Amino acid sequence: MTAPYVMRPARRDDFDALMTLAEESGPGFTSLPVHEGIIRERLEKSEKSFAGEIDQPQYGKYLMMMVNHETGEIGGCSAVKAGTGIDQPFFNYRVITLAQASQAADRRHNMDALILTNEFVGFTEVGTLFLRSAHRGGGAGRLAAQSRYLLMASYPERFGDMVLAELRGVVDANGETPFWDAIGQHFFRMSFSEADILSAVSDNQFILDLMPKYPIYVDLLPPEAREVIGRCHADGVGALKLLEWEGFRFERTVDIFDGGPLVAAPRKLIRTIRESRIVTLIEGEASGESGIVSNDHFNDIRVSLIEGESRGENEFVTSKAVLDRLKLQSGSTARLWLRS
Repeated sequence: MTAPYVMRPARRDDFDALMTLAEESGPGFTSLPVHEGIIRERLEKSEKSFAGEIDQPQYGKYLMMMVNHETGEIGGCSAVKAGTGIDQPFFNYRVITLAQASQAADRRHNMDALILTNEFVGFTEVGTLFLRSAHRGGGAGRLAAQSRYLLMASYPERFGDMVLAELRGVVDANGETPFWDAIGQHFFRMSFSEADILSAVSDNQFILDLMPKYPIYVDLLPPEAREVIGRCHADGVGALKLLEWEGFRFERTVDIFDGGPLVAAPRKLIRTIRESRIVTLIEGEASGESGIVSNDHFNDIRVSLIEGESRGENEFVTSKAVLDRLKLQSGSTARLWLRS
């Protein structure tokens, strides 16, 4: 029997639950700041996006909540931002390699350097994946992650051809990070937490104003800062593995605040999207195959874990409980991804 979780569009009355998730997510989780104004704004923007009230699709921001269908308890969330770098710059550091050579000194070696970039304009971003500790395991993490790709598959015209994900870097429970201490604090003259909040509530002009304009040689940084470049937070290791399984790759681009990795993939090549297909769901008792299914209704999408059995290429037999989570009847079509 599958866990009774369903992913659904966030609503404004999810405010208290989303604030709880923000508080539990910890420092450095930029997309879930403990800030009432930002949380309310994101819920409102998500409602409008799902309702099709956004004139330009690239401005859409879609937040989904993971709900226990039996108890109504919210256990997590995940989100999709249709277009990055459009309404405000999306700055990162790219790690470049510079060749150093001198015939006079008989020396040749490579050195890495960080340069400020804004090169992901128009990419769709997946993020805001967080589960409360009591709701982890049993496929819940996969459900929260893969539901975003089934959302994109249901209405691909609303999303970019390329998809990225930015993972939280190494930040401790007190909001301290060696990468920020080595670079950011010298240019911004503020704490990591202050900069993190400012980036969430502003248009990021302050980054362009204050960030270093020239390459930063990695070898000049203290060892503790060099070691965390491109490393994700311990809580994000599972999410990174899922992204890599989907086909995302690290291209030597990192967050400017905590040094966490940015990974990217072509939307059409993301495994869940590529392997999903439309089937007719038939109510019945069956087992042997498992995966994730969505009702494929973009405006009121529902995504659930599923167990059952294929009947040819176009039909899948599953329980009434799964159909209820999806708000579907036997004989309805749905988008299905099966474990291979």
